[in-house]
Formats: sequence, structure tokens, C-alpha cells
Amino acid sequence: MAEVPVEKTLKDVPVGASCVVKKLTGTGAVKRRIMDMGLTKGTRVTVRKVAPLGDPIELTVRGYELSIRKDEAARVEVEDA
Repeated sequence: MAEVPVEKTLKDVPVGASCVVKKLTGTGAVKRRIMDMGLTKGTRVTVRKVAPLGDPIELTVRGYELSIRKDEAARVEVEDA
């Protein structure tokens, strides 16, 4: 039986690493909010900092700094840049 590959999400990316947004999961207002912050398919994202308790995560997206919660980051599937 073949294993189902686990998709990598933005919350799994280590500090200092970059990735590219592959897909947004979730629906409705949450997905719209993530898109409004600039996290859309094909966007390059760099993880700058993670707060001591892991929430929020500070990112560089489209030339600006953005902080998002861990549950929002878990809805953003990424691939290595």
C-alpha cells in the first residue's frame, strides 16, 4: 500500500528559508483574508521569525513584512523555492 504524501505547509518552513505558495486550503472568509494579505499561488515567501511560543510567524511577502497566526499558516501549502 502506497503512502499518501503529506503536503508541506507554511507553518512547517524553518526560519530563514524561502518557499513558494502552491495552494490555499480552507474556505470562505479565512481563505479570502489569506489572499488579501498577498499569499496567493506562485508568491515567494521567506520566514523571518517565529515567536517563542510559535505564534505568530513573521514573513516577508512581496517586499513587506507580514505576521500571521499558526492556524492561518497551516492553510497555505508550499513547495521549496
